[in-house]
Amino acid sequence: MICLDSGAGNYDQLWLTTSLRGVASGVLKVEVLTEGIHSGDASGLVPSSFRIMRQLFDRLEDSASGELLPRAFHAEIPPLRLEQARATAAILGPEVYRRFPWAHHDCGGATLFALPTTTDPVEALLRRTWRPTLSVTGADGFPALANAGNVLRPWSAFKLSLRLPPTVDAAQAVQQLKTLLEDNAPYQAKVTFEPEGAATGWDAPATRPWFEQALQAASQAHYGAPCATIGQGGTIPLMNLLSQGFPKAQMMVCGVLGPQSNAHGPNEFLHLPYAQRLTAAVAEVIARMP
Repeated sequence: MICLDSGAGNYDQLWLTTSLRGVASGVLKVEVLTEGIHSGDASGLVPSSFRIMRQLFDRLEDSASGELLPRAFHAEIPPLRLEQARATAAILGPEVYRRFPWAHHDCGGATLFALPTTTDPVEALLRRTWRPTLSVTGADGFPALANAGNVLRPWSAFKLSLRLPPTVDAAQAVQQLKTLLEDNAPYQAKVTFEPEGAATGWDAPATRPWFEQALQAASQAHYGAPCATIGQGGTIPLMNLLSQGFPKAQMMVCGVLGPQSNAHGPNEFLHLPYAQRLTAAVAEVIARMP
């Protein structure tokens, strides 16, 4: 099986994807009032829907570290994946986290950049591939700044994206997330979590000798460097289904989403030389099938 929807650690060699995270998403809504009221009149007595939202998030993650608290959302990292992460970190080094477009500002003549959650390349790889992570990807119930007045808003809603380790069942995670957020709401507020999607991640099957030899030969022939492995933080739902349907198949998951390619962004780009060599490398692996 060949999938060309994945990424690359750099543009210098062939990269084989070894795992993909899953995802559980939905909209969390907190309702306190039936309409907005003057904040000077009500604040301090009527609880803020945003503050209740913060309390609900405290059930889910450590706000200081970003670590997900429920152990059901975590998974044991296989020893082979740890070994591969160390090898990948040795190749990429600080570029694992430097490749992102960090915000920066001037401070006393020095340029300060926003910092990652870790600067250890191995841990950085694991945090984006085998650790669960919560992101807020949208919000509603908030007026634009130009229209915001002295009004205590009646409700707040956030769209949540929970990235899951490759081996965690996404459907179960969605239900656990819904129960965690909705039960025993602070101040008896109306709290609802409406799931919008769930996709279980993927962990690649063991690589057979012929496949490993074909990958290394193809990478050397077309890049002049050995094939490397990397886990990806995104989700390709089809891969889990394919592995279930074809359990004996070898999976060549690779792609052109390398540094600064900015997938799904307004300035997404394709590194043409890498794509050309990847096309040739895939053809060579196919030709070397027994």
